[in-house]
This record gives sequence, structure tokens and C-alpha cells, in this order.
Amino acid sequence: MPKQTFILNGKPTTVDVHDDVRVLWVLRDLLGVTGPKYGCGINVCKACTSHINGKAFNPCSVRVGDLAADDHVTTIEGLNDTVGKDLHPMQEAWLDRDVPQCGYCQPGQIMAAVALVRKVRREGRSIRDSDLDSIRNICRCGTYTRIREAIEQGARHM
Repeated sequence: MPKQTFILNGKPTTVDVHDDVRVLWVLRDLLGVTGPKYGCGINVCKACTSHINGKAFNPCSVRVGDLAADDHVTTIEGLNDTVGKDLHPMQEAWLDRDVPQCGYCQPGQIMAAVALVRKVRREGRSIRDSDLDSIRNICRCGTYTRIREAIEQGARHM
């Protein structure tokens, strides 16, 4: 079986798996990283949202063979390490705003929010309502108002 190598949450990682296996299954089934959730498997619900080289991506739609050895994959488990704290400011905002209900979509929501704030900052501006409208992660519990509040709070502290 071919070896696939990439950097996961700051650590070089190699797995024996075929090129066409989706990154989500490598993370969850082979590496035991369960923060990215399986929701739809077709890049719609965004429950698995993680980061690749600092940008949001959905591991359910990316083949592990498409990753390069120097690609940095960050999941919710490694997000706090990106700021050197116990919790990332976006995670703290989620707690402060009491966002989670069932919690299933929350890792993907947080990862999408962090990527959005980083993108907006690269453009040299603050987050707007239209930016918040662009997040397409599905929350079955409907905590969208609190999610928006948490993103705004988290952005102020990032």
C-alpha cells in the first residue's frame, strides 16, 4: 500500500493508505482524530471543516493522495496550538456565547470562522455581516445568532 505523508496539527504524519481515500477517513479511522465530523461526505454540510495551510477545506472531499508532504492540515484538536494557548480565542468566544447545543457541527463551525477571520484580515479589513452570511456550515440546532456573535467576539481577540 502507498505511504501518504503530510503534517497534521504540527507533526509530520505518514499513513499506509491508497491515494483515493478521503482525508476525513484517514483522520478519523486511521489516525483517531475525531474533531472533524462526518455529516454528508459530499462537501455540503461542512461538519468536517478543517484547515489546509491555514485555509478552510473539507476533508470529506479531498483525496489523501492530493496532499503534499509539506501540507499542513489543522483540525480542531490542533487549533489552540496555532496561538500557543489552552484555547484559541474563537473557542473561548464559543464558550462565552454558549453556542453549542448538540455540539456536532461546532468543530467545523469554529474552523470555518477562524479561516474567515484570517481571510478578511489578509484583505486588510474587519468582518462584515456579508462575511458572516458566507459561512455555509449547517447547524441542525439553529444556533446561528449565537454563532455570529461568537465569530464577531472571537475576531476581536484573534
